[in-house]
Amino acid sequence: MLPIAPAQPARPAGRPAPVRGPWRPARLLTAPHRLGFFLAMCVLVAGSGWWLLVQESRVHGVPQLHYAVLPTLTHAAVMVLGFMPLFFAGFLFTAGPRWLDVEPYPTQRLLAPLGLQAGGWLLWLIGAHAGLVWAALGLAAVCAGLAWMMGLFWRLILTSPATDRLHALVIGVAGIVGTLCVAGIGIALLTEQPALALALVRTALWGFIAATFASVAHRMIPFFTSSVLPLIEVWRPFWVLWLMLGVCGFEVLAVWVDFAAPAAHAWPAWTGVVIVVELLTGGVLLWLAVVWGLVQSLKIRLLAMLHVGFVWLALALLYSAASQALWLATGQAVLGLGALHALAMGFLGSTMIAMVTRVSCGHSGRSLVADNLAWGLFWALQVAVGLRLVAAVQGMPAWLFGLAALAWTAVVTVWAVRYASWYGRPRIDGRPG
Repeated sequence: MLPIAPAQPARPAGRPAPVRGPWRPARLLTAPHRLGFFLAMCVLVAGSGWWLLVQESRVHGVPQLHYAVLPTLTHAAVMVLGFMPLFFAGFLFTAGPRWLDVEPYPTQRLLAPLGLQAGGWLLWLIGAHAGLVWAALGLAAVCAGLAWMMGLFWRLILTSPATDRLHALVIGVAGIVGTLCVAGIGIALLTEQPALALALVRTALWGFIAATFASVAHRMIPFFTSSVLPLIEVWRPFWVLWLMLGVCGFEVLAVWVDFAAPAAHAWPAWTGVVIVVELLTGGVLLWLAVVWGLVQSLKIRLLAMLHVGFVWLALALLYSAASQALWLATGQAVLGLGALHALAMGFLGSTMIAMVTRVSCGHSGRSLVADNLAWGLFWALQVAVGLRLVAAVQGMPAWLFGLAALAWTAVVTVWAVRYASWYGRPRIDGRPG
């Protein structure tokens, strides 16, 4: 007697069977987010893996690495300017045309500028060991690709009939800042001025990357929250945007005041001003996170990820104020670069994972939810941030840096492999895009 196969659950009426298909590179050109996100993830994994090797070399002496470029500069440049602009491209050329009420570009038109950036950053990592010329060529390719990409975005802005173009204009101006910083880093590299190059990286961090995130957060977080939690009203007064952009501009100013100072914290009165500004702004942003529905969002994973990411911006400013105050009181960098990593890993990293996960789910025909894997990776990222903040404290053992790098690299690699596997496949609902 043949065994009877178990009955299969009936598919809900009207819902088509999920579309399956092999991964094909050509599908990356069917939508801007596919191409931009895929290339961004390649640079993210490569840059993170490279830094993990550097940390292992420092702690254990294996592998033994020769450096043609200061490894701190190599790391800072690729982690600030490497993958984020490519993620921006995937988002902006997908959502931007709807914001601006213009026709989107065909994805093929984005291939060259985005390809130049991705290829340039991989050459930058090779040049960090192979030679200064290769690193400079990599930066030249990046600068050309980023300028090209922002030129395309500015064309959308200038041809837009939309009355509300403020957020797009902010992003466009920030992109100009980022492009100039990349060019400046290349010049500083060739003229052997690593301190200037690092100052330009920090300028790009606040003036380009953080400013773009602030604009997108101001536009999208209240909208996402109200669409999921109807009792939360869309509340995004423009003074909030100007506050966030103002603190980004202030931090850029602080970078150059520090660069011009004869020694760290040589001007204690200025440091006091920085502490006050960061305390006040961090407190207001923490209050804003609550107003935007932080507590209510915790019931919905994907929304909670966005809100937790935003909280890190406030915490980064408060942490920086505490770090500056401790330096004034003790004359020592007690908290090291903790505030910088609270911003880069906490705010930018968490928001990146939340936004890209949301867009990837929606544009692949899947439900807008964070499943167990996405949710687990997000909280593993929070652990990685915590490890990096502890490692930054003065006197902590060197192996903690390696552990933090390992945790970050593991999280972003698993996350990237999971979602990159979607970009080369058709939408599961059979729709185009």
